[in-house]
Amino acid sequence: MSGKIFPTALDAENAFYEALERCDLEGMMAVWAEDEDIVCVHPAGQRLCGQDQVRESWARLFAAGPRARVSVSQQVAIGAMMLAVHSVHENFTVEGDPRPTVPILATNVYLRTAAGWRMIVHHASPAPGQPEAAPARTKGPPKTLH
Repeated sequence: MSGKIFPTALDAENAFYEALERCDLEGMMAVWAEDEDIVCVHPAGQRLCGQDQVRESWARLFAAGPRARVSVSQQVAIGAMMLAVHSVHENFTVEGDPRPTVPILATNVYLRTAAGWRMIVHHASPAPGQPEAAPARTKGPPKTLH
């Protein structure tokens, strides 16, 4: 048992992103529910289920050590008594690389347990490209779609 108690889903989410930035495997796994019914999908990755697969994936990602900073924006939070769903944009900056990175769209699902709020799902994928500007209107009547 991790010993950490997260009184709110937001507390668990903040701990998740702090552990991600620090490449702190134990801190990361302290956020996750302590059962096999957990799911993690990294950007462009496969679905990982259960403690072993989730832990191994974070260990591989953290092997190079901390290099990125992450900020969360555009959070949409849906909450109920026992479940919370957060949809966020993860904005990464990589140390020594001035190029902007594509935001990651993430859905984080938290369950209220006897040990506080715990993550049960993290699903992340690259955001699609920015929408193109609408073409300039030409003179004449509007076109009918139907």
